[in-house]
Amino acid sequence: MKFSEIPGNEQIKSKLIQTVLDQRVSHAQLFFGPEESSKLALAIAYAQFINCTNKQKASEHEQITNDELRITNSAASGFDSCGTCPSCVKYQKLAHPDLHFIYPVATTKRITTKPQSKHFLEDWRAFLLQNNFESNLQNWYETIGIENKQGIINAYDCNEIITTLSYKSYESDYKVMIIWMVEKLYYAAAPKILKILEEPPEKTLFILISEEPDQIIKTILSRTLMVKIPKYSSSLHIKNEDDTAHFVTFREWMRACYGAKIPELIKFASEIARPGREKQKSFLTYSLKTLGFCASMNYLGQIPETFEGEELKFIRQFSPFITPDNLTGFNTLFNDAIYHIERNAHPATLFLDLSLKIVRLFKPNFVSL
Repeated sequence: MKFSEIPGNEQIKSKLIQTVLDQRVSHAQLFFGPEESSKLALAIAYAQFINCTNKQKASEHEQITNDELRITNSAASGFDSCGTCPSCVKYQKLAHPDLHFIYPVATTKRITTKPQSKHFLEDWRAFLLQNNFESNLQNWYETIGIENKQGIINAYDCNEIITTLSYKSYESDYKVMIIWMVEKLYYAAAPKILKILEEPPEKTLFILISEEPDQIIKTILSRTLMVKIPKYSSSLHIKNEDDTAHFVTFREWMRACYGAKIPELIKFASEIARPGREKQKSFLTYSLKTLGFCASMNYLGQIPETFEGEELKFIRQFSPFITPDNLTGFNTLFNDAIYHIERNAHPATLFLDLSLKIVRLFKPNFVSL
């Protein structure tokens, strides 16, 4: 992955490139931002650029030697990895021996005990290459088939990090360890990697990837240089493949809540409890975003560009019911629900309780049966 293949975020690219030109590569960095941002792609492009043996000025196709990089004072924009040297070729296939990945996993039908990232390496490579280096946690879980379990970065993988980085690099100056979704690091396993994260072997680069940095263990967070990666879009809304299904479910749910249709809400709570917890979190996150779009349409007159057809029709009809009196309540209820789902609350009970509270937001005098 070359920087030029990633749209947008030119300022961040320039800053990352400049750290290499100035030989100021921090050994532990946290790339964080929303799901739609190119965090992982930028991390891979950064690592590829660091280890590229034929760095070039893209605008001039001019090869730059490592000695020239040390003394240059040119603007970082325009530099990129070559994409053709042996190191770049291996990076673009995610097969470089000095590039290592850790990501959330769980037991599956194939891996029944002690799951580790290395057991899913071929799945991981195929997952990223097929999706052009874009990543989505729920899609990853579906790819490896962990069903209703929640993936974690476990103690086995923490031990693997220490073992892997204790070896000398095979080919490149830098060994690179990318930990994707580091907020999934199991709290009891975190102490294992604190020392190596703070004092890694020479020419070792940690890049941690996160969507929710506030959930990262503080002792891990304090050891990293934080790099915020915003999403690149002119739109207020970026869809993922689950959004269509989420829309239908959300629409019917809100209609049942507004109508105080208790039997339908009981049925909804039972059905939404069947998918895994990540799917439930994804649905609640979609619901929060949609409520935000309704508020924007209602009070600012802003229409999300990618909404059309039935979605746009529903939001136009639904937005007048999102008022200053209930918007804060909706926000609190949904964020609390996400919090409790992450902590293994009983989903059917949680969603029924949430539904009844939403009914009260629409109808303050409602008394449940």
